[in-house]
Amino acid sequence: MSTREGNLEAPTRHAIDWTSPSYYDEAACEQELERVFDICHGCRRCVSLCHAFPSLFDLVDATDDGEVHGVAKQDYRKVVDQCYLCDLCYMTKCPYVPPHPWNLDFPHTMLRAKAIKFKSGGVGVGEKLLASTDVHGQFAGIPVVVQGVNALNRTKPMRRLLDSGLHVHPDAWLPELASSRFRWSARKQGSATVVTNGERTPGKVAIFSTCYVNYNEPGIGHDLIRLLEHNDIPYVLVEKEKCCGMPKLELGDLDAVAAHKAANMPVLAKYAKEGYAILSAIPSCTLMFKQELPLMFPECTDTQRVKEAMFDPFEYFIARHKDGLLKTDFKQQLGKVSYHIPCHGRVQNIGKKTEEMFKLIGQKVTVQLNTVERCSGHAGTYGVKTLFHPIAMKIGKPVFRSMGKDGPDFISSDCQLAGHHIEQGMRVNDLPAAKLAHPLSLVRFAYGL
Repeated sequence: MSTREGNLEAPTRHAIDWTSPSYYDEAACEQELERVFDICHGCRRCVSLCHAFPSLFDLVDATDDGEVHGVAKQDYRKVVDQCYLCDLCYMTKCPYVPPHPWNLDFPHTMLRAKAIKFKSGGVGVGEKLLASTDVHGQFAGIPVVVQGVNALNRTKPMRRLLDSGLHVHPDAWLPELASSRFRWSARKQGSATVVTNGERTPGKVAIFSTCYVNYNEPGIGHDLIRLLEHNDIPYVLVEKEKCCGMPKLELGDLDAVAAHKAANMPVLAKYAKEGYAILSAIPSCTLMFKQELPLMFPECTDTQRVKEAMFDPFEYFIARHKDGLLKTDFKQQLGKVSYHIPCHGRVQNIGKKTEEMFKLIGQKVTVQLNTVERCSGHAGTYGVKTLFHPIAMKIGKPVFRSMGKDGPDFISSDCQLAGHHIEQGMRVNDLPAAKLAHPLSLVRFAYGL
């Protein structure tokens, strides 16, 4: 087979062979890392995406002959630790992904190295706790405790303690705990009862709350409900749920990912079998069910069934519009909106559905839309860690500037974590202040609800 450059065919993804003992063979992994790094060094197309690639190229350039074989194997971890599995290199930049014969999958090679690091005890207690969203989320909704925790987290002594104990940067934005959890305060099912299926969309929805919406910003979930109710779409809250597992995946804790999958998948598969569209308002959670879990469990029928039923909210609403079943009675002007497309939204291969919704609103009321399509640098827990927060702010700087263009009335991102990171970045870079609002909240506002 002749070697050729370019994504001349659609990228394909191989299953992750994470249950095989050979997956954790450190020498074999280092050999694959060297192969991948050598190809990346010869290309350097991804240098602007994140800090993993500049770290790699700096290591290579510092060798005697400027080649990968001169980089010490123990220094490979400096590259691995900078990868936060955004998948942009694979999905948007790399010309050598499968079916290319070089078969390069940078993120999943990094995942393998992270899994080996985790198995060998290389991940500290602080990082593990930071990735345990179901654990620290348990304080949400408890009277007095919530107010106390939130107040403490704003004090300098507590931030110094978090820095020394959990390696959370003193200046990084941290989410507050909600006074009432989404799953406690939301109606378990909607008032609409008539199911109207479309050519592209099931006519009923099961809402997977996500840890962030449930424990930190339940208003996003309530806004999703308002949009479903306004469009006469019956909904139910998923009967029970655990974290999707993405924070554990980013650590390389694949056994924990499997445990979360074992808890979630039988429940979600029931809704998929009954013809529900499953909606998740956090792109990383949606991506977990659409891509990572299906690749980790390719033989699991339930996992593949859930993959087909899982929708990004705006993927669903735009498909609903194409089915002729979405109301467009928008009443309230949004003014200037700077909208950021997060990485885990971009790599779902669904197109710019949230942008399409804003443009749909703009056909009825005034919307001056500025779309920014670049990594904010936050990347889950990466952007709050002491070691990486300054790098995250540096990565996000072009985004901060672009989002502040023309003095927006609103800044918005499907990833609310990225939204807060952008809000902080705009503030520290003395850019015009703008109100942060999730796209679901802006659509509710546009409807006049």
